[in-house]
Amino acid sequence: MTPAAHELFERGLRDHLAPALRLLGLTGRRRTFSLPDPTHWALLGLVEHRADGRLRYTFDLSLVRRTDWTAAGLPDPRPDPRAVYGIESWRARIGELLPVCEDVWWEVLPGPRWRVALDDSVAAVRHYGLPELRRRAERERGGAAGETYLSRAELEQVNAALLAVPVARIQRAELVDGALVLTGAWTRSDAAARTVLRSVAHGFLSAEDGLFAVVRCADTLGRPLWDFGRP
Repeated sequence: MTPAAHELFERGLRDHLAPALRLLGLTGRRRTFSLPDPTHWALLGLVEHRADGRLRYTFDLSLVRRTDWTAAGLPDPRPDPRAVYGIESWRARIGELLPVCEDVWWEVLPGPRWRVALDDSVAAVRHYGLPELRRRAERERGGAAGETYLSRAELEQVNAALLAVPVARIQRAELVDGALVLTGAWTRSDAAARTVLRSVAHGFLSAEDGLFAVVRCADTLGRPLWDFGRP
């Protein structure tokens, strides 16, 4: 790794990445951050990989109940999201939460567009990492998060039908208050997504499952987009 690349990465981490994460509500510095939460350590950690003269980075996320951390009696004041303690209630690499569902790494490269990777990684945390941390913490507290309706394998089967069209995958399918809520990286202005999801919703509704009477679509921050009832 060239000195210039290392220096650029450290500068980007100090001056851009860490301040941007704090603006999203995270506390911490440099490489480990946490979301304020009364019952859990909701954590984000920057993971670096150096090989073949390159420096790349990604994020680990973890959720640890504060009571479990205290009972463990470990010397650190809080968990490190990059470490595995065996008491986490959930942990994931951020690529697992993105539409690609595979490991994703960013690299800061010298040049006029060197901040693109930093901005892209912050967007991934904003739209995918933090919503999932909050959702899981709320679910463990017995809050309003829904009951999983489809297994991961079943959800993959539904998403396989979307591969032929330019529409983001369905990330979750949950039952909430008599509705089937589909969550994905869609926007209200995405007409193609609305058309495709209407067909998906009618497919679910045609089964006449008594657990729900409407299919609701929401973005990754939980904001409602469209409701579809039985035709």
